[in-house]
Amino acid sequence: MGEDPMPLKVKISKTYPVTGMHCASCAARTETFVKKLPGVRSASVNYADTSMKVEFSPEEISPGEMKQAIRTIGYDIIIDEANSLELKEEAQQNYLKAARVNIIGAAAFSIPLLVIAMLFMDIPYANYIMMALATPVVFWFGRQFPAGAVKQLRYGSSSMDTLVALSTGIAYIYSAVVTFFPQLFNKEGISGHVYFEASAVIITFILLGRLLEEKAKSNTSSALKKLIGLQSKNVTLIQDNGEQKDIPVGEVIPGNTILVRPGVKIPVDGMVTYGTTFIDESMLSGEPVPVEKSAGAKVYAGTINQKGSIHFRAEKVGSDTLLSQIIRMVREAQGSKAPVQHLVDKIAGIFVPVVMTIALVSGIAWFFLAKENNLMHSLLAVVTVLIIACPCALGLATPTAIMVGIGKGADNGILIKDAESLETAHKVNAVVLDKTGTITLGEPVVQGMTWGKDLFTGKYSRILHGIEKTSEHPLAAPVARHLEDSGITSLSLPGTVESITGRGIKAVVDGEQFFVGNRTLMDEQGIKADDALLSASEKWKKEAMSVSFFSDSSKVLCVIAISDRIKESSREAIRHLHDLGIEVYMLTGDNEQSAAAIAKEAFVDSYKAGMLPQDKHDFIKELQLKGKIVAMAGDGINDLQALAQADVSIAMGKGSDIAIDVAKMTIVSSDLAKIPQALKLSRLTIKTIRQNLFWAFIYNIIGIPVAAGVLYPFTGFLLNPMIAGAAMALSSVSVVSNSLRLRLKKL
Repeated sequence: MGEDPMPLKVKISKTYPVTGMHCASCAARTETFVKKLPGVRSASVNYADTSMKVEFSPEEISPGEMKQAIRTIGYDIIIDEANSLELKEEAQQNYLKAARVNIIGAAAFSIPLLVIAMLFMDIPYANYIMMALATPVVFWFGRQFPAGAVKQLRYGSSSMDTLVALSTGIAYIYSAVVTFFPQLFNKEGISGHVYFEASAVIITFILLGRLLEEKAKSNTSSALKKLIGLQSKNVTLIQDNGEQKDIPVGEVIPGNTILVRPGVKIPVDGMVTYGTTFIDESMLSGEPVPVEKSAGAKVYAGTINQKGSIHFRAEKVGSDTLLSQIIRMVREAQGSKAPVQHLVDKIAGIFVPVVMTIALVSGIAWFFLAKENNLMHSLLAVVTVLIIACPCALGLATPTAIMVGIGKGADNGILIKDAESLETAHKVNAVVLDKTGTITLGEPVVQGMTWGKDLFTGKYSRILHGIEKTSEHPLAAPVARHLEDSGITSLSLPGTVESITGRGIKAVVDGEQFFVGNRTLMDEQGIKADDALLSASEKWKKEAMSVSFFSDSSKVLCVIAISDRIKESSREAIRHLHDLGIEVYMLTGDNEQSAAAIAKEAFVDSYKAGMLPQDKHDFIKELQLKGKIVAMAGDGINDLQALAQADVSIAMGKGSDIAIDVAKMTIVSSDLAKIPQALKLSRLTIKTIRQNLFWAFIYNIIGIPVAAGVLYPFTGFLLNPMIAGAAMALSSVSVVSNSLRLRLKKL
C-alpha cells in the first residue's frame, strides 16, 4: 500500500495591531522580517493604521511565537483578539503620555540650552553647562532613537531611528570632544564650536513631530471608533418563564428573545415578535426619519429604539451582525494598502541606507574639498543630511489619505473593503447597473387600478382583496397591499380558490365565480371588457407593465397595472454620473419591453435585456477590452460573476449577503445616489495622495542636496542642523494635516 498523501497545511489570515513603530521604514522592516518567519505565507504592515495583516500556518508558527520574534527587532503585536482594540487604544494612550513627558522634559532642557548657545556663549564654562543640559535630552528623553538603532543594527537593517541616532550622536560626541580637548582643534586652526544645542533641539523637534503624527493618525480612525461606540454592552433577556434578566451582549445566542425599551440601542440583529415602535436607522441608511417596526420586521444592531418597547428574536449575534460586519470591513479597509503604497514602502525601505551613503559621500567631499575648517564642514554636512532626510512624510502620504477617505465613506454610508478599489474608482469611465433592486425597488407595486363604469363597490373590492390575500401568485401580494393601503378589508371567502397554471386564479364566493388573471384567461372564459378598460390595459402594456384582470363570470370588473418602480433617487444619480463624464449601462434578465421602458425612464445610455449571469460577465469583459474602467453595481446572486469581473464592484446593502461579500464597496442604504459620491470620494482621495507625494518627494529632493552643501560654492549657504530637524518634523505633520482636510470636502 502506498503512503497516505501529506495533509494540506491550514492557512489562516489575521490582523494584529503593531506597537513601537515610529516611521514608514519601521513598517517596511517589520513586514520584511515577518515574511521571512517560518510558516508565514504573506504579511502586510500598514504604518498609518499601525496594523499587520498576516497569513500563516498555525501548524508551523503560533501568534505567540510571532509576537516573540517581532519583539526581538524592537516592535510588538497585540494577539488578544477579544480586546485588541482596547489594548491598542491603551498602548496608544500610554505612548502619547510617555511622548508628552519626553517632550516636556526635552523642551525644559533644550530651551535654556538654545538661549545660551545663541546669546551667552561667552559666559564661563558655557560648553560644560550646555553639555550638562544636552546630556539628559540625548540619552534619556531621546533614548528611543539609539535603542531602536542598536536593535535594528543587530539584524543588519536601518530606519529613521538610525538617522536620528547618528546625526544627534555625532553632533554630541563632536561637541564633547571640543569641550574636553579644545587643543586638538586649535592645533588644526579649526574653531572649537559646539553643537550641543543642535543635538538636543533636533531630538525635541522630532519627538514633537512624532507626537503630532500619532495624534493625527488617531484622528483618521475616528469613523471606526464611532462605529464601535454603537455596540451595546448589556441586554435584557426574556427567559422562558417570562422573567427578565440582564446579561452581557456576548452571551446572547440566536433564538433568544430580547426586550428593548425606548431610547436603548438594538444589541443584535433580529426580528420583532411583539410590540410596535419607531427605530432610528440613520447609521445604516443616512435617513433621519425613524422607521416604523412591528411584528415580523427586521431590526439591526446599533440602531436606536425611539418610541415603544419591543420584543425581538435574536438571529445574528457577535461578529455576524450587520454592525460587526461594517466594523470589520472598515478596519480591514483602513489597514489595507493601495497599489501605489507598495512602491512607497519599497522606497522607504531603501531610503535610509541611501541617505547614509549620501551623508558619508558629502562628508568625505567636504573634508577634502573645503578650503578651511575641513573637519567641521565635513561633520556639519553629515549631521545635516542625516537629520533632514526623513522617510516618514513619504510613508504617510498614501495611507493617511486612504484611511481618511475610507472613514469619510463609512460616515456617508459607503463601505469600502480595500484601498485598491478606492484608488481604482477615480479612473472609472463606465458604470454598469443591474436593473432590479439597483435602479428599481426590486419589488412589484400597483401602478394603477381602473374599475369598469359603476362597478367599483365595497363588495367587489373586498372580494378582490380576499382572493389576492389567499393567493400564492407573486403578483397577488402587491394588489393585496395596495387595497389594504386604501383601507379595504377582506370579505370572508367561504368558497374555494383554485390556481389555473399560467393564467391566474378562480374563486367561488357565495356560489358566484370570480377570476383574477391575464387576458388569455378572460378570453378562454368568454369574459368581455368594456372599451375603457381595454384602452387602459393596452396603454399599460406599452409601458411594459404587467396587467391583471378581475372579473365575475360574465364581465371584467377592473384592470390592474403592476410593475417594479424606479427608486426616487435613481434618475438624479444617473444624471450625476453623466455630469462626471461616465457612461451608464443597464443589464437585466427581464424582457426587452420592460427593460426599454425602465431604461428610457432612468436615462441610461444603453441597456441589455434577457441577460444571464454569464452574459453580464461577458458584457463587462467586452467593455474592458475596449479600454473602459468599469464599475458594476448589483444586489443579487445572479450579479456575482459580473461583480467579480468589474474593476470596481459595488453591492447594494439590502441585497444578497453573497453579493456583499464579493463586492469591494457596499452602499448600505441601496441608494444609487451614493455611487457618484463614491467615485467623487475616490477622485478627492487620489488628488490628496498626489499632493502628499509631491510635497514629500520635493521636500527630500530639495532638502538633501541643500543639506549636503551644494549651494555653498555659489551662495555660501549652509543649512543649520536645527532648521533641518524642524523642517523634517513639519513635513510629516503637513502630510497628515493635508489628508485630514479630506474630512471637510463635500461629496
